[in-house]
Amino acid sequence: MAQVLLYMTLPVPAKPRKAASSSSSSKPLKFSRRSCCTNISIHTVKGRGKRLVKPQKLNLEVSPHRAVSAVRLMRIELGGAFADLLNEKGKGSGENEMGYVQRTLGFRTRELSHHDLRLVTDIVGGTIRWRRYLDYLINSLCHDKDISSMEPLLLQILRIGFYEVVKLDMPPYAVVDENVELAKVALRPGAGNMENSTLPFPKVEGDDRAQARALATLHSHPVWMVRRWTKYLGQEEAIKLMIWNNSEPSFSLRQVNISSIYLANRASGFSRDDLVAQLNALKVPHKLSLYLDEFVRIKTGLQIVIHAGLLKKGLCSVQDESAGLVVSVVDPQPGETIVDGCAAPGGKTLYMASHLSGQGKVFAVDVNSGRLRILKETAKLHQVDGVITAIHADLRTLTDNEQLKSDKVLLDAPCSGLGVLSKRADLRWNRKLEDMEELKKLQDELLDAASKLVKPGGVLVYSTCSIDPEENEDRVAAFLVRHPRNGLNRDNMHIILFGDQCSGFPSNFSSANLLLFEFQDFHIDPVDRYVPPDFVTSSGFFFSNPVKHSLDGSFAARLRLLMSHDCSGISLHVFILWNQAFNLQWDTALPEQAF
Repeated sequence: MAQVLLYMTLPVPAKPRKAASSSSSSKPLKFSRRSCCTNISIHTVKGRGKRLVKPQKLNLEVSPHRAVSAVRLMRIELGGAFADLLNEKGKGSGENEMGYVQRTLGFRTRELSHHDLRLVTDIVGGTIRWRRYLDYLINSLCHDKDISSMEPLLLQILRIGFYEVVKLDMPPYAVVDENVELAKVALRPGAGNMENSTLPFPKVEGDDRAQARALATLHSHPVWMVRRWTKYLGQEEAIKLMIWNNSEPSFSLRQVNISSIYLANRASGFSRDDLVAQLNALKVPHKLSLYLDEFVRIKTGLQIVIHAGLLKKGLCSVQDESAGLVVSVVDPQPGETIVDGCAAPGGKTLYMASHLSGQGKVFAVDVNSGRLRILKETAKLHQVDGVITAIHADLRTLTDNEQLKSDKVLLDAPCSGLGVLSKRADLRWNRKLEDMEELKKLQDELLDAASKLVKPGGVLVYSTCSIDPEENEDRVAAFLVRHPRNGLNRDNMHIILFGDQCSGFPSNFSSANLLLFEFQDFHIDPVDRYVPPDFVTSSGFFFSNPVKHSLDGSFAARLRLLMSHDCSGISLHVFILWNQAFNLQWDTALPEQAF
């Protein structure tokens, strides 16, 4: 193993400092900091006869991208901020970054360039993804010191330095010099030491638990996730998934078709060709989506697109193709009423609304009023606000609202987000194994509530951005067993007289041969008519595999509520399931073609 020059900054007890006051409403993070204040003279307007002395906290020796990266990491880990939200305008666009730096570190650097911003995004995302592995390296070189006792800022600076050397292949001498300078200025003069060491790497050996711990360190994931994926996928596929999660994420842009239906002064809408022309002008590399006509993939250049104002003008939105394919499963049509049960932040709501051509209604329900307000603003920008009604409520409180009975209901349920770890680097550290049981309970409750808003003959789509079967297939199976109109419940069973009343059964079929349940029933509606076959599972569900499809991981099940006297959609295997559940004896064989 080649040696690299790394610095090791060991925690030195710092004297407590009184936090500097700030007129900003933003709360500074609390830890040791050092102010590099220099007094400069500023002349007043001629004739006033006074000289003002203004403190100017400016340090030109510290790289701005490193200072900003350290502060962002502090805000994410200690302040509860989300890594993806820090890239939004006004939060991570560079417009107010120096304010955060000054309040947190006690000094300013030069302003960020576009190159600096891209580097910040890379360093912050990468440092979060590789946190477990970086901490392993730091801890290994700390000898008997425990990194948990380090000052938070010091630990973030160390993580940045190790990430730059190990993962970005930056020259060690440059990383050492600049990060040591940052540590000295932000903390204290004695905060930097250097050490020439060979980096240790964990070995995957021993029993299953030991191997899981080694893989978790090597690929920087929580141990419980590694064990779970190894159980469901096998070790080889689990490793591929972790490699994907640690890779640089790609993004998709959805062209927003602002058409003459909404804008009378425009002859035609903004097409994907128009979006491609804009990307070409901005020199942003891109590829057309293989699955959806409105989508374009970009690997790099998202910040360029944002700064060019394409999102602000409402010409496109950032949305993964997997989310677009979930909307394809819903299959919204003009004139329909649709409920989006957990709508915010609104990507699927807006995309469904764009399919209605101004005819129909989407009820966007969500418990978060702030995110719902953003959805309404974006709907107006995209010129689809005329077909969207925002409802601030918990879906579980709306089950008796007859006015919300709709042709289609989408429940994009709160979930673990295990399918989007490539984009949400911080999520892997915020999720705990104990969260899964609580999430499954919530998903069941929301699914029950959503089912009560479906009109007879209508469609219920259950979706998540998870790859975990316990949140996906298992929740659908539990619903089909639990739900009163479909539940395998002896109290609901009764004999149905078929004869000619019900299409799909032979006329000589005897009613004594069949016991059915309360007769308005959900059944699985296979999604093969709505999405490419590569995304269709053997059970007829939609599933986007991150490794296989290079998209976010997501799942969707399409369930149709049967109308009375309509049993043609019930498949033979359902009857066999009921037969097995209740040990029923059939006197007459059921011809498969009859179903």
